[in-house]
Amino acid sequence: MRSSSMSLLADITTPTSFDLGPARALSCRECGHQIPLAAEFACPQCFGPLEIAYEFGDVTRASIEAGPRSIWRYRGLLPVPSAVQEHPNTEPGLTRLIKADRLGAALGIRNLWVKDDTGNPTHSFKDRVVAVALAAARELGFTVLCCPSTGNLANAVAAAAARAGWDSVVLIPKSLEQAKVLTTAVYDGTLLAVDGNYDDVNRLATELAAEHEDWAFVNVNVRPYYAEGSKTLGYEVAEQLGWRLPEQIVIPVASGSQLTKVDKGFQEFGTLGLVEPTPYTVFGAQATGCSPVAKAFADGNDWIQPVRPDTIARSLAIGNPADGPYVLDTVRRTGGAVGHVSDEEVVEGIRLLARTEGVFAETAGGVTVATTRKLLAEGKLDPDAETVLLITGDGLKTLDAVAGQIGPTATVPATSAAVREALAGR
Repeated sequence: MRSSSMSLLADITTPTSFDLGPARALSCRECGHQIPLAAEFACPQCFGPLEIAYEFGDVTRASIEAGPRSIWRYRGLLPVPSAVQEHPNTEPGLTRLIKADRLGAALGIRNLWVKDDTGNPTHSFKDRVVAVALAAARELGFTVLCCPSTGNLANAVAAAAARAGWDSVVLIPKSLEQAKVLTTAVYDGTLLAVDGNYDDVNRLATELAAEHEDWAFVNVNVRPYYAEGSKTLGYEVAEQLGWRLPEQIVIPVASGSQLTKVDKGFQEFGTLGLVEPTPYTVFGAQATGCSPVAKAFADGNDWIQPVRPDTIARSLAIGNPADGPYVLDTVRRTGGAVGHVSDEEVVEGIRLLARTEGVFAETAGGVTVATTRKLLAEGKLDPDAETVLLITGDGLKTLDAVAGQIGPTATVPATSAAVREALAGR
């Protein structure tokens, strides 16, 4: 069995010279071996993934509520310097939680919320993880911010580096949506389109991280710090619900890190007494054209068979997801499931969310909505339970997904009679 994904009040004797708040060590998710805080991501004993072990201080609801209207209100729970706000950063977080009654009625869920993370500075949840990674990278001595990306992370890294006055190096698959290419290139960092899919790009990033000691690849050599930024989604959901946990949550799965860290955030809030540790169920959502975690779940496997992605949901198109096995652990532990939907269902999910709640999501959001509908039909989601859907990116980034399917209701002459005729035809 894997070791617990959360380390609270860990027994750590090795001192650290870094100011990374409550972070005290790096702990292996497989064997539990701990090493001092550093720019490392693999356990030296078993090569398992490393994550942050903490010794949390006195964090209260009042201290959080008195904090800034950004993820830094939770800085006492994150691996960042105590003075993190003193450095220029994009200040992401505290995005809105919407009571989604119209979408709930359309889906058949009686108590539905949408966590709309499109309101972040570059319009996706990736601003959260990059802000934490940049803060840690600065403390660890790096000077260049880098990443391999399926798009949203590219935007966030380029923007955060520009805001901080750092250089950036961003690697993307050359097939990436043009909108995401442009919204990365505009920040004028180094943007390299690679002939290959995301897994090829990620392998290249790992090689480059070993060759350039001052380059912080946020999701490679500083990944343990970066991943912790996703906890803030869980923190915010709990705080915005009035300091309680939802009964169900549906989360899109790419690498799988977001799902596992939202779960970790819920657990930390419960352990620290910030919320009552009530039961909750976690569900994962993938596109059929890249659904290795959903297949492993359906087959009852503990391991993930890599696939070659073929889906319009490019932000989720990671064929060999690093946290896939831990997604399976989380979903099974909480009694949830991982589902998948076709590209056609993804588009309908985008349109359903837009017309019911006025939220235009990228393809990952369409995956979340459509998978929720499918899990309900299969009897896996409880329609009577309070449910939260994570919408993690803006639809303006993936216009190709709906282009050609939507447009003007009619083209009319500039007369009221023509307008009346067009309205009568609806």
